[in-house]
Amino acid sequence: MVSVSLASERLPVDSRRHVLPSERRWLPLFLKRFSGIRLGVLRHHPPRPWRVPAHYQRTRHLASPPTISIVTPTKNQARFLPRTIESVVSQSYPRLEYVVQDGASTDETPTILKRYEAQLHSWDSRPDRGQAHAINLGFARSTGEILAFLNSDDVYLPGTLHYVADFFARHPDVDVVYGQRVLIDENDQEIGRWILPRHCDRVLLWADYVPQETLFWRRRIWDAVGGAMNEDYRFALDWELLLRFRSAGAKFCRLPRFLAAFRIHPEQKTSSHMFDVGVEEMRRLCRQIHGREVSDRERWLRVLPYLGKHVLYDKLYRAGLLKY
Repeated sequence: MVSVSLASERLPVDSRRHVLPSERRWLPLFLKRFSGIRLGVLRHHPPRPWRVPAHYQRTRHLASPPTISIVTPTKNQARFLPRTIESVVSQSYPRLEYVVQDGASTDETPTILKRYEAQLHSWDSRPDRGQAHAINLGFARSTGEILAFLNSDDVYLPGTLHYVADFFARHPDVDVVYGQRVLIDENDQEIGRWILPRHCDRVLLWADYVPQETLFWRRRIWDAVGGAMNEDYRFALDWELLLRFRSAGAKFCRLPRFLAAFRIHPEQKTSSHMFDVGVEEMRRLCRQIHGREVSDRERWLRVLPYLGKHVLYDKLYRAGLLKY
């Protein structure tokens, strides 16, 4: 094992949980305490050194590597931004377009971006209309065959870009991939891991358990759904995109590897008003999908079989019987 010290996102913790918003109100507490459900839980254990397998450092030679375009939207995240950038450029991927779109930060962000300018495809600092708009501005300056966005406090694990590119090359029918998630704190210490079972298209109609920072997709499916994030969404924008991918017939795959780490830190705390906005966006998506109001109880009943598989995968992983 190799110890990794790496190091942001414009959204607060609750808006980025990728779980059902009324979990605390409806799901009995004992389900989490005694069933082993960890999805949605952001701290599994006290902070400890973050380690990844040594083979993550070894990358396979790609005869014809596709261009990967990554956009990082940021605003006033100078504390974490250098570690996010390092996690991308240190991949040494041969055909990388890395774009940073800054929302006119008033901290040290512009100085940081100038320092990394030679390693970036481009960067820009201007006022924007929110995260989705910033991502769209960034992708407008990209040409890659594979796309992703990485928030400015999250980080890629070593070898991620080579691994994803190689998988896409060997599976030309797959449109969208994502992986397992590491949870880290503000000091780059591990505080948990989300172990997801194989992808389930049906569950995506009821909840979004896809770790956004591990998500990659082909440009062909991006173009097929309009080639833009929906700027009407502030919090559920990634779920909305995934639903459009699904409607367009995209083939998804959850990869058997940890691809990125999701950072939890105090600055992510949000007001109840902002959380309510996120809840309403998720409910709006449910109404759009199902053509009616959907109760929180019904949503949980629909996803419980998936959560049961998660518990099994999680236990097998922690027992050392599953390797990622």
